[in-house]
Amino acid sequence: MELLRAATLTVADPEAAAALYVEGRTPADYLPLRTYGWAAIEICTQDTHAVNARMERSPFQIIGPPKELDGLPAIFPMQVKGPDQEIVYLTQIRDNLPAYDLPRAGSLIDKLFIIVLACSDLRASLDWFEGQLRLSAGRSMDLVYTMINAAFDLPADTRHTLATMVHGRDCFLELDQYPDATTARPTEPGALPPGIAITTFRHPDFDALKGWITPPAAREGAVYDGKRAGTLRAPDGTLVEVVEA
Repeated sequence: MELLRAATLTVADPEAAAALYVEGRTPADYLPLRTYGWAAIEICTQDTHAVNARMERSPFQIIGPPKELDGLPAIFPMQVKGPDQEIVYLTQIRDNLPAYDLPRAGSLIDKLFIIVLACSDLRASLDWFEGQLRLSAGRSMDLVYTMINAAFDLPADTRHTLATMVHGRDCFLELDQYPDATTARPTEPGALPPGIAITTFRHPDFDALKGWITPPAAREGAVYDGKRAGTLRAPDGTLVEVVEA
């Protein structure tokens, strides 16, 4: 693996002060929601309609206006595309689900809710996160997924399989089975993948993890606070950074 060249990093906080982390660089031929890997981040909001009004006046393009999820009235999302083709779901949590305690926003646009992964083989990706990170499989469902259907020009009622992964009652990872027409993500030599490039997890049994593509090392500054961190590669070339808890 060619080492990543120096890049600018921004650590951003929402108004309610829970930490979020943002980075990116985009090849000209990158098409969001058409490649395998991290597809989107989902952020909690207090009022999706109010967020939609703000997005109408922002550099972000609304690609999915506010709409209840098929069979999930507790989740009220909208979707936008950012200036670097990053996909962001902005979601109002109206209630908990029977198996999960869902986060609530403390400001209009607040903390991370879920990271969304586009998979070529949903079962293989579930097995990897169970085996490597010791996460548990949560709910699996088939539903009409407007964003995927629009990206691939599929009939509007096409259903797709997705699954969640949990730790205890916390649900923070969504894995989507993507269509056969999906491709590998184009990435410039020495750069991170475009869009949502990498996600970071804290892990309580750091020494048990194997298969590092970058050896663990102690890192200072925001996010790390002197803890060791390293990077793993999940199926489809997906980059997963792990920081010791």
